[in-house]
Amino acid sequence: MQFCDDCGSMMVSQDGEMVCTSDDCGGTSDRDEDLAAQFVSTEEQSGDELIETEEGADFEGKPTANDVVCDECGHDKAWYTIKQTGSADEPPTRFFKCQECGKRWRGYN
Repeated sequence: MQFCDDCGSMMVSQDGEMVCTSDDCGGTSDRDEDLAAQFVSTEEQSGDELIETEEGADFEGKPTANDVVCDECGHDKAWYTIKQTGSADEPPTRFFKCQECGKRWRGYN
């Protein structure tokens, strides 16, 4: 990833050169070929890459790797999401939902 020397905004690759994404700047520079081999600039994510995170969304989360056990039914698989519920210097909170019975609980790191 390259950043504009003039304003510090992220730059994207266009026609073999790097162009600043800031509307006010318009800066350009040569592509850093070391970085170009590692990264690809894209316009937007496709729908299958997006994860819905709005409150009340119909999204169960990611599956756990058998590292939690439901107190209600003893099942060892749950869905989880991670949210920053405290200040930035505190660890995030993991919210779980049992894949078997649907019980919800939270885990603190």
